[in-house]
Amino acid sequence: MKVIIGAVAGVIGLILLTVIGIAVLVVDDDASAAAATNGGGGLQGVPAEFRKWILQADADCKEPAMTPALLAAQLYQESKFMTSVAEATSSVGAQGPAQFMPGTWATWGRDADGNGRNSPWDIGDAVIAQGRMMCSLLRQAAASAYPGGPRALALAGYNAGWGRVQQYRGVPPQSFANGETYNYVRLILSTMPRFQGPALAPISFSGSGTGPDALRKASTHLGIKYSYGGGGPAGPSTGFCDGVNGYLGGRCDATRTVGFDCSSLVQYAYWPKVKLPRTAAAQYGATSDHPVSRTDLKPGDLLFWSNSNGYIYHVALYAGDGNVLHAPRTGKRVELVPLASAMPDRDYRGATRP
Repeated sequence: MKVIIGAVAGVIGLILLTVIGIAVLVVDDDASAAAATNGGGGLQGVPAEFRKWILQADADCKEPAMTPALLAAQLYQESKFMTSVAEATSSVGAQGPAQFMPGTWATWGRDADGNGRNSPWDIGDAVIAQGRMMCSLLRQAAASAYPGGPRALALAGYNAGWGRVQQYRGVPPQSFANGETYNYVRLILSTMPRFQGPALAPISFSGSGTGPDALRKASTHLGIKYSYGGGGPAGPSTGFCDGVNGYLGGRCDATRTVGFDCSSLVQYAYWPKVKLPRTAAAQYGATSDHPVSRTDLKPGDLLFWSNSNGYIYHVALYAGDGNVLHAPRTGKRVELVPLASAMPDRDYRGATRP
């Protein structure tokens, strides 16, 4: 917000429309709305510590023009996902990864991450505030009937204030503020495809309850990297290497990767309703008195695999329709895959219901 942006080349899909002598930015919003409907929930190329909050901010907003890629592209333009005071303070005093001015933060900022403080420097607080503000602006834009499309109008409102959008009855022209807002909008809309990942894999489950709730919670981290020893009830974190596990290409990958391993993802998913222990073996021990046959699996059930000496080495969440959601191993990401191919079938130990 309020970051000076240099002029850029023209962007495909953007056209100029002259209205009462003013050049107004117009977007082919039918195309972008279709893109949002077809796989708009996908997200890629963002730091792991931002992913959860971007997906949550998107889920909290019911405006059809909102997508995770829109929020990600905006964050990239605002701060390049930087979070330090030195790197994420603008020349005019905007603060944090979402670049909130203090007065604007007073309206939109909340303690979204529950750490006891309300700060534009906290990633969770900043991204959720960004999402709430953008959602409100998208709603105003859709109701305004101004040319340009709701995303362009909302971005302009975020950068320059909705009053400027009303003043120009659209995105402010290049003559306004040396083209700052005009180019801000163009750059973000053109950068969105970079962050648009495959559509989030559908999680098939019915009803409500502890298991489906845990599955839904875990699914917000689809695509996050595996980190041996990383993660816990509070979310993803870096892990450790133990001489055998956590290495990739001869280097310790876990200490530089923020993510989950198989059991920490399960622990996170069920916490705090069910406080499962940390490791797969301990989780099996804590739930083995509630076994479930393979023909009676329900969403959220825990599935376990063991090696030849009986040691439980892997746990996953049953996701319905013969699929599991799990963090497989170093070098991979949290994924939704068929149960039959998740781990060697000969190692399948059984399932439990926490």
